[in-house]
Amino acid sequence: LIQIALGAVLSWPQQGLHIAFDPELFLLLFIPPLLFADGWRIPKREFFTLYKPILRLALGLVLFTVLGLGYFIHWMIPQMPLTVAFALAAVVSPTDAVAVSAITRNLGMPSKTMHILEGESLLNDASGLVALKFAVAATLTGLFSWTHVARDFTWMALGGLGIGALLGWGFAKGRAAITHRVGDVAAPQMALLLVLLPFAAYIVGEQIGVSGILAAVAAGIATNFADLQRGEFVAERMQTEGLWTLVETSFNGAIFLLLGLQL
Repeated sequence: LIQIALGAVLSWPQQGLHIAFDPELFLLLFIPPLLFADGWRIPKREFFTLYKPILRLALGLVLFTVLGLGYFIHWMIPQMPLTVAFALAAVVSPTDAVAVSAITRNLGMPSKTMHILEGESLLNDASGLVALKFAVAATLTGLFSWTHVARDFTWMALGGLGIGALLGWGFAKGRAAITHRVGDVAAPQMALLLVLLPFAAYIVGEQIGVSGILAAVAAGIATNFADLQRGEFVAERMQTEGLWTLVETSFNGAIFLLLGLQL
């Protein structure tokens, strides 16, 4: 919140700092590594134990937000078509995993609630993106089909998770083959390749028409499972941890400063 305020102050005057950026490029540069890191760090036992409330929020709460906020926007601005109002509501329906982890980190929130919020924020992007896609399609064509919604949502969500898990597993196998031959000599290279992995997962997912965001999350979770078997590679683990701390801190700061500048 402080960084958002600083960004707004920097851009407030007419001669202030004004930065324009491509939203697609912004998504590619900032979102995959941060969501990958959240998937990499999230406690796996709690995540799978609490899957029912996480899925209810990731699916049900997004749908509730799209419908409720869509009708509210249409009531406030009757000139706006209802399908356009649904599209606008779909844009804001998924909570952002980066904001959730950054804002709630030091609030003393119960751990179970934190695990649910973090898990939901990692998975709700697929439902929000599908809602946006079909709201836009309904606006342009006047047609809407729940069958198509269910089919596309299943493809985007499961396809994204599958591609991410496959890439994470493939990276882990390749890394294991190299490091078991050369040991910690390749630690810097392995840490760098791990940083590049979420970008690869996101790009591959988007290219084949599934959720690149979920692909990055799944790659992080799969890589973390592989890391559990790598306790002997101390130098690599320490370098990776330090590098990810640097990436998370700098990217989080940049995101919230840019948000303040745009605001």
